[in-house]
Amino acid sequence: MEKLHQQLLDFIAASPTAFHGAASAVRLLKEAGFSELKESEPWSLAPGGRYYVTRNLSSVIAFRLPEKGYRAFQITAAHLDSPCYKLKANGMAACGGKYQMLDTEMYGGAISASWMDRPLSVAGRLMVRDGNAVKPLLFDAGKDMLVIPNLCIHFNRGVNDGKPLRVQSDMRPLYSLSGGDIKEEVAAIAGAEPGDILSADLYVYNRMPGAVWGPEGEFISAPRLDDLECAFSVLRAVMDAEAFTNVPAACLFDNEEVGSGTRQGADSDFLESVLARISRAAGRTEEEHAAALAGSFMLSADNAHAVHPNHPETADQQNGVWLNEGIVLKFSGNQRYTSDAVSAGVFRAVCGAAGVPVQAFYNHSDVQGGSTLGHLSGRHVSVTSADIGLAQLAMHSAWETAGSRDLVSMVKGMTAFYEADLRLEGDCSWRIG
Repeated sequence: MEKLHQQLLDFIAASPTAFHGAASAVRLLKEAGFSELKESEPWSLAPGGRYYVTRNLSSVIAFRLPEKGYRAFQITAAHLDSPCYKLKANGMAACGGKYQMLDTEMYGGAISASWMDRPLSVAGRLMVRDGNAVKPLLFDAGKDMLVIPNLCIHFNRGVNDGKPLRVQSDMRPLYSLSGGDIKEEVAAIAGAEPGDILSADLYVYNRMPGAVWGPEGEFISAPRLDDLECAFSVLRAVMDAEAFTNVPAACLFDNEEVGSGTRQGADSDFLESVLARISRAAGRTEEEHAAALAGSFMLSADNAHAVHPNHPETADQQNGVWLNEGIVLKFSGNQRYTSDAVSAGVFRAVCGAAGVPVQAFYNHSDVQGGSTLGHLSGRHVSVTSADIGLAQLAMHSAWETAGSRDLVSMVKGMTAFYEADLRLEGDCSWRIG
């Protein structure tokens, strides 16, 4: 278990942005024998092959082919992006002719106060002129270079009474006293000429390393647990699964935190296109592909809200979830979560056979939940789906906490899902081999 925890923390540390998360995933997939496919080129697939494809360098879909054909697809999905602060194109601001600040905007729904008074850095993607070409360059400053300083309590006596924090005025990171320019430092670190950097997607990220802690090592805390913990689990499962009969596919999407509406998000044609191309490369007709989709199953994996130790009233006490009590199945009356009796029943059966604990989550009835990867992907690939996750605290904080034993449950449960021989034998009737 300690090895798995360290692998997760290493994956998180190497993934300060979705671009780095995709690169980290690709590195692990290559080490496990997966070959790259390109969307812009024809595909040739072999039985038993392992493949991956990227889009925008921030989303990845990996899949494997059985040795002897397949009936359907068994899909897992997670996301690589996390709430943070993004640099604006003209990213410098000044104060009093002394302080050099960064001008940023919020990406997603971050808990602003959690980003203050801690070491921060900058990472993302640069688009660089290379002769007559424009090429992407992954960038990570890799050092402590920023801080967002709190206003002291002497000047803000109501700080503990819930003072609103405004991104434009309260959350600008302090960068320099020397009058330096962040663009010039980024170029120097990247080994590029400032004039050759034509554009960039740069984000502020938390530099603090993750940790396993507690009297019995029962907690794990780190930046970006939501949703890199599920993303890591998806990767481990698709790499480690054995004796599968259907096509195991693992999707790592970008931009979930801002609605998934981009060409690399869950609400795009990325998954739909990949599955169609797998079928065409396998010589399937359009009718056979439609039949395969009808018998397919998806697990949409994104962490869930654990009952809070200081605010248990925010949870439905009869349907709350707890750290280290297993994979969370998410339900909602308005179907913003895709789980229903059918998908939950199948998933519970798979986990039960593998000895993996499962618990059920419902939102407090006065609190509406948001859309999920499964809900949005279902607009394009309509398959039986369940929303799952792991219980955690402080979701969207710069430092999140989960149960250390739950990671083992998720990897084991997802692997068992891929290895289960799922057969749709009639409307809502499934056989599990």
